[in-house]
Amino acid sequence: MKDTASDRPPAAEQTKPYHHRNLPAALRSAAADLVGERGPAGFSLREVARRAGVSHAAPAHHFGDTRGLLTSLAAEGFERLAAALAAASEEVDPVQRLRNCGRAYVNTALESPGHFAVIFQNDLLNEDDPDLQHHGTEAMMRLIESVEALRDEINPALDVDNAATMCWATMQGLVALTPTLDHITGEQGPTIDVVIDALCTLMLDGFRPR
Repeated sequence: MKDTASDRPPAAEQTKPYHHRNLPAALRSAAADLVGERGPAGFSLREVARRAGVSHAAPAHHFGDTRGLLTSLAAEGFERLAAALAAASEEVDPVQRLRNCGRAYVNTALESPGHFAVIFQNDLLNEDDPDLQHHGTEAMMRLIESVEALRDEINPALDVDNAATMCWATMQGLVALTPTLDHITGEQGPTIDVVIDALCTLMLDGFRPR
């Protein structure tokens, strides 16, 4: 939706020059920064507008309400994740492909903390939103495709859906634990990539035939 003059704040309210060519994207960016700093509980449309340098009515004009903006932010998070998982799956053997997907998942989450703080907060989102459903399904399908390739390589009897769910839950759990891991291991501890590889090895051992 194209921004209009009504989106522009009065001169006294402007925090920076109005120059957004894509105002919805700018509002999502401001929302991601705010959620990353304060969490969903510290979120408000007025503060998003202030950070984006537009009138306080602009977020509601483009997204309807708080739930609409957070839903759009979550959809963008899933879109980023799907793209990262697709890139991680290119031209590698199935075992390395799973490791690459693990790294892609964790790196995307750490690079987009505001997005990942809301993508699983269903009580804050419009779950029937088409973009949210599309990008969420696409991200899961990229992971399922990697597990299907692994099944074809190491174990024809592998339960793909449960294995993919395990992979997703393991990497999301690692994302949630990363601040604690940094505190425990310190500078001399294993890097996040080493931890990801170790977890992938454990999963791969479980996926192989008994």
